Amino acid sequence: MNAVADITVKPWSGLTTTEVYALAHLRTEVFCIEQECSETELDWVDLEPTTTHFFVVDAASPKLRSYLRTLRTPWDEGGVSGDLVIGRVATDPGWRGHGLAGQLTDAVVARSGGEPMMLHAQTYAAGLYAKSGFVPVGEEFDEGGIPHITMVRPAD
Repeated sequence: MNAVADITVKPWSGLTTTEVYALAHLRTEVFCIEQECSETELDWVDLEPTTTHFFVVDAASPKLRSYLRTLRTPWDEGGVSGDLVIGRVATDPGWRGHGLAGQLTDAVVARSGGEPMMLHAQTYAAGLYAKSGFVPVGEEFDEGGIPHITMVRPAD
């Protein structure tokens, strides 16, 4: 069984410079270097006032073990609509398999007040989000050179 992680939740304005560096480092390492994603990683969405950053810091360093962000933008997928979106889910390769991304996702669900939410899952990771109540809708698609599937979590 995985230990429960100490999750930090902050808007951009609440992040320290070290936290900003750490989240940019992790996302660059995972999306740009490891996955060779063709999309722009730093997309300015992080700075939006409705974007919230969820992360777990390594106890031995300022590096992040796992990260995701939420943002607010209207969506309508698979007969479900809302405006809460989860994105940029990344876990340090050395910390994968410890349940951190699932704990971050569950933290978003717990804070959502039961509202519907949506994410674009890398297809291989769809099972992770299914554990948090997300269901796939639509067809697989390419995003940044990586197969994805849209998943929604209907309102509670």
